[in-house]
Amino acid sequence: MGREATCTARVGDETAEVTALLESTTVVLRGALKHKWAIAALQHLRVDGDALCFDADGTAVALTLGAAEAGKWLKKLQTPPPTLAAKLGVSPAAPALLIGPTVGSLDPALAEALAGAITTNMREARMLVAVLSKPSELPRMAEFHADMICNTVWVVHGKGPDASPSDAEVRLSMRGWGYVDNKTSAVSDTLTATRYVRPAAPPAAAKKGGKKSSGKR
Repeated sequence: MGREATCTARVGDETAEVTALLESTTVVLRGALKHKWAIAALQHLRVDGDALCFDADGTAVALTLGAAEAGKWLKKLQTPPPTLAAKLGVSPAAPALLIGPTVGSLDPALAEALAGAITTNMREARMLVAVLSKPSELPRMAEFHADMICNTVWVVHGKGPDASPSDAEVRLSMRGWGYVDNKTSAVSDTLTATRYVRPAAPPAAAKKGGKKSSGKR
């Protein structure tokens, strides 16, 4: 969501100047009052004069943002976050072809997002979703995508300092094959996804090896 404001905050019986942040899943107060509340747990959201008001953990909260800004915060707080399927851009009308995982079962959050939006037809797929569990699967994924019509691939892999492949490994390989990364999305607590788009022609480096010319005219 990404909104930030310096304002007067009243939390229960305490009042102080704070920096308030509206993040994707939380409202955070920094400064003299320090709090962090999950948006899903906020109750009685409303604008009262110049203040955004709500109840959090049984405590009344008022952020004096100004009427216009309070209205913008309220609208964002009341707008449901996009689903993972929406973030990935998959739907029955825009199906994905899935490869992986080669280790374990499909992550439940990803499985839910892809439900009803999977095809096995390479020509019908609007994108490839590749779930990787080790760096050596990157070339195989690129070779597979080189045979597809669609130019988009979501590379899904573990996140965190111990992830393998890491973000850096994926990015280095994909950019080396001519792909451009233009979006990232959290998949679950353990997985992240990055969308890569290739040029109109499949990257030569991702192919298994083209056929040699016969020399005939």
